[in-house]
Amino acid sequence: MTMNTKRRVFLKGSMAAGSVGVAIGAGLLAPQAVIAAWNEKAFQAKSVDDALTATMGAAANTASDAIKIKAPDIAENGAVVPVSVSTDMSGVESIALLAEGNNTPLVATFMLGAGAIPDVSTRIKMGKTSDVIAVVKAGGKLHSARKSVKVTIGGCGG
Repeated sequence: MTMNTKRRVFLKGSMAAGSVGVAIGAGLLAPQAVIAAWNEKAFQAKSVDDALTATMGAAANTASDAIKIKAPDIAENGAVVPVSVSTDMSGVESIALLAEGNNTPLVATFMLGAGAIPDVSTRIKMGKTSDVIAVVKAGGKLHSARKSVKVTIGGCGG
């Protein structure tokens, strides 16, 4: 391949990427078209039980010591609270993360494949001091754990 051919391939690729960027910016291509289905009912639920029912099919769950939540005891900025959830349970299908004090408590759901390691991390927004709840669906049953996080400033709406 000559230098001139490499340059042409580079320019074609740059033009294609630029065109896609312009199309997305203009609203001609919607990112939602390639993202997994959005569970609007679950993420707009106003209570923990309603959110769990909408996302996992039931609200009833059993407290479990097998679920480990790693989050700060005191979050200095409620807008970005780092949270990790892990478990050594087998057959984990999904993990839901909720901030009980938020107006809409469901903050994240993770659907795990058969070979996935049940260990997830994200940053969440917390409006006020409350419990962070992790709900793990394993073997068709729901298991949960809680950790209290004190929010000092920031948060959503406070």
